[in-house]
Amino acid sequence: MRSLLLIACLIFISSCKNPQEVVYSDALLSSNRKYIEENAALLEAAKMNISDTSFVSLKEYGKDFFYDMKYATEDNFLKTKVYDCPECYLRFKTVKALVKANQAFVKLGYKIKIYDCYRPLDVQKKMWAITPNATYVADPEKGSIHNRGGAVDLTLTDYSGNELDMGTKFDHFGPEAAHDYKNLSAEVLANRKLLKDIMLRNGFKSFASEWWHYNLTNASTLPISNFVWDCKN
Repeated sequence: MRSLLLIACLIFISSCKNPQEVVYSDALLSSNRKYIEENAALLEAAKMNISDTSFVSLKEYGKDFFYDMKYATEDNFLKTKVYDCPECYLRFKTVKALVKANQAFVKLGYKIKIYDCYRPLDVQKKMWAITPNATYVADPEKGSIHNRGGAVDLTLTDYSGNELDMGTKFDHFGPEAAHDYKNLSAEVLANRKLLKDIMLRNGFKSFASEWWHYNLTNASTLPISNFVWDCKN
């Protein structure tokens, strides 16, 4: 109702002859148009009654993300491509929380870059066959939060896509990647803190040994899935 009243007021103001009122109206319309555009996909999904546990593509619900899907390339610790194409699917509830977190970063001049999202169980088995070490890869018999659509690997960038310095590369399996490792520059510590603080405020939990890994709160209750997305190209 408030949105309808605002729109009605804006239309009325923009019809006035006073130039100052018209400029003011345009500014308000621009601000609200941006908000509407950013949330249009989520609002449309709500109208369609999409279940929170449905798998959806992040690209359909958030435009202000960068992507570098590491496991769709050989640029990962496995040195092997395990996805057929670089897509980011997650449970809808995870997407909603991630979009909200990214909007908070955007207001501060940053954007989220995605490294990995939902991981089908068959892919988990493939990774385990390559590296059967629970220190680095979750045992597919138990599954991981990635297999449940509730985990995301990410970092932060500026508006141009330049990554912030987080002290190590993605998938650096050493003590330096841990949240409690403090032998880092003040800049790196500040960057990690920024990432962690906003992710936690928006419904995620950090993973102690990996600065890039975040789980949606209570995602461990979601079922393991072997859903596979279509590669369109």
